[in-house]
Amino acid sequence: MAMSGGRDDGTPMMEMNTTPLIDVMLVLLIMFIITIPVATHSVDIDLPAPNPNPPPEDQIDPIKNKIVITQMGEILWNGDAIDQSELVRNLEISKSIDPEPELQFEPEQFASYDLSAKVLNIIKVSGVTKFGFVGNEKYRTFNTGGPANPTG
Repeated sequence: MAMSGGRDDGTPMMEMNTTPLIDVMLVLLIMFIITIPVATHSVDIDLPAPNPNPPPEDQIDPIKNKIVITQMGEILWNGDAIDQSELVRNLEISKSIDPEPELQFEPEQFASYDLSAKVLNIIKVSGVTKFGFVGNEKYRTFNTGGPANPTG
């Protein structure tokens, strides 16, 4: 920054000294940048708590287990209605079995998409490794809701 010292003839300097103003503005700018909160990009999800009671021994098959989402909004584990906390507990127990049993997922035709997505999220969080979708062959032809037409 250049500074002028006035003229040599002894007259006073008539320009305003802006150097202190610029310094104050820079300090304020730095203070505002420091005080801006850090942007976080997290999504909070409330997962159901597992039920502390152990499930019946016959509820978990050591070979394969099937989860069905019904049109009425029920979660069926091998044909028995369960809630989300029992699902979490069953997944944890089946994961501890060696070798891990196969987990099959089959939503019914008009099952709730929201409930299906929640159940899939619970399965993903549980860390189950042997997982598969079954029953999709019924929906090969779009918008029919039934088996594919073998002649067409």
